[in-house]
Amino acid sequence: MDIALAILAGILVLSGLLGSILPFLPGPPLSWLGLLTIHFTTYETYSTTFLAVTFGVMVIITLLDYFIPIWGTKRFGGSRAGVLGSTIGLIVGLFFGPVGIIAGPFIGAFLGEYFVNRSEYRVAMRSATGAFIGFLLGTGLKLAFSGMAIYYFVKALF
Repeated sequence: MDIALAILAGILVLSGLLGSILPFLPGPPLSWLGLLTIHFTTYETYSTTFLAVTFGVMVIITLLDYFIPIWGTKRFGGSRAGVLGSTIGLIVGLFFGPVGIIAGPFIGAFLGEYFVNRSEYRVAMRSATGAFIGFLLGTGLKLAFSGMAIYYFVKALF
């Protein structure tokens, strides 16, 4: 049973890492579920405090991931159209590999701001820059949490 749970935990933490980049997978929650799963094996028993703290951090990062791109876009003068364009750009960018994942939100925010709000070029570019910075910051936080989960998973096994 321990081996099956360890395999499930490994799948969860790796899915969490992927979910830190892919918008349709909840990265940090999957990573945390991987830690919780390995907790129920004989490989590692985490303390209640550890599980509670990592759960709290996971919730905060998950919530921040929704607000940071909005904050970045608005901070740089963008509107809801820029935020929506950034999200659509990310989804379309998935089909173009790593370059698309990075460039998609920027291009999407620019196009959303430029065409929907009839903004001038400089306003749309500032909005796109804010969305891009917000996207990178949110992704970085999710990757850091998922990387920490993988570290503790590997540490539990070896």
